[in-house]
Amino acid sequence: MAVTLEEAPWLGWILVKALMRFAFMVANNLVAISSYICYLIVLQPLRVLDSKRFWYIEGIMYKWLLGMVASWGWYAGYTVVEWGDDIKTITNDEAVMLVNHQATGDVCTLMMCLQDKELVVAQMMWLMDHIFKYTNFGIVSLIHGDFFIRQGKSHREQQLLLLKKHLEKNYRSRDRKWIVLFPEGGFLRKRRETSQTFAKKNNLPFLTHVTLPRIGATKIILNVLVARQENGSPAGGDAREFDSKPKGLQWIIDTTIAYPKAEPIDIQTWILGYRKPTVTHVHYRIFPIKDVPLETDELSDWLYQRFIEKEDLLSHFYETGAFPPPKGHKEAVSREMTLSNTWIFLIQSFAFLSGYMWYNIFQYFYHCLF
Repeated sequence: MAVTLEEAPWLGWILVKALMRFAFMVANNLVAISSYICYLIVLQPLRVLDSKRFWYIEGIMYKWLLGMVASWGWYAGYTVVEWGDDIKTITNDEAVMLVNHQATGDVCTLMMCLQDKELVVAQMMWLMDHIFKYTNFGIVSLIHGDFFIRQGKSHREQQLLLLKKHLEKNYRSRDRKWIVLFPEGGFLRKRRETSQTFAKKNNLPFLTHVTLPRIGATKIILNVLVARQENGSPAGGDAREFDSKPKGLQWIIDTTIAYPKAEPIDIQTWILGYRKPTVTHVHYRIFPIKDVPLETDELSDWLYQRFIEKEDLLSHFYETGAFPPPKGHKEAVSREMTLSNTWIFLIQSFAFLSGYMWYNIFQYFYHCLF
C-alpha cells in the first residue's frame, strides 16, 4: 500500500520511536541481566549456607526483571483488564495456571498482570517452548529454574520424564508456588488445523478460538505436586480464608487471554511499540485441586471441558467485547490492572546503577591484572 504525503510524518515518527525503544531495550537487557548474573555469582556462598534465603533474593530480582519487561508494554499503552475470580486471594497457596496460547505476547501479558500479586512472580515456575531458551531472557529463566519443553512426538516421552525430574529437584527446594503452563502445546495459528482434525476423528467439539489441550505435562505436574489428601475448597468458597492449609498443590487457575478483534500481540510489538494502545483481557476461574481427577482418562475429559468452556468465553468476548458474567450474576465485573510508575522508575534505576557499578568493578580488576 502506497504511503500518502499526510501519512509520511506519522510513519516516520513510528519508525523513530521503534528504534529508540529498541535501543533502550538492548541497554536495559545488558545492564539488568548482567547485574542479575553478577549478584547471584557473588551470593553463591549464601546458597550453600542458607539456600532458602538465596532463592528468595533471586526471586525478588527475577520479579524485578519481569517487571522491566512488563514496563516496556505498559509505556507503549498495552494494558490489561482482569475478569472472573480474584486470584489475589490465593497468592500464598500453590497453584497451576492453565493458559490458552495465541502468540509470544501471551508471556509478556502474564508478566504484567501478575506483578501486583504479591510474591507470585518471584516464586513462579514457567513451562515454555524450548525456543525461549535462546532469547535474551533464556539465561535468566535457566538460572531461576523454569523448564523448556521441546515439542514433537519424537521428544514427548523424554521431555515428560525430564519435567518430572526437574519438578522433583527444583520446585520445593527453590520454594516455588505457582506454575504457568500452556497445555495446547503451541500457538493457536500453528495447532488449530491439527487439533480440528483430531477432534473430528475422535468425535470431539470443533474449536476455533483454542485448540484441544495435551494432557502430558498437566498429568506430570499433578502427580508430582498434589498432596495425597483432599485440600482446597470450592471456587469462591469461604474456606479460602483459612490460615492453615495442607502442603501441596491447592488450585488450578483456568486462565483465558483475549485480544480485541482476536489480534494477538507478539513480542516484537511489545518491544517496538508500533501498534496502537491495546487493552488485553484476562479471565480467571479457580478450581480446587480436590475437584480435579488424577486418572488419565478422567483428567483428559476434565481438561477438554475447560478448553471447550474457554471457546465459549472467547466467542462471547469477540461478539460483545466483554466476558460473560458468572452463573447467578447479571453482569461481569472487570478490574483494571495497573503498574506503579514509581516502582518501575526505582527498579530501572537500580538496574542501570548496578550495571554502572559492575562495569567499574570489572574495569578496576582488569587494570589491576593487565
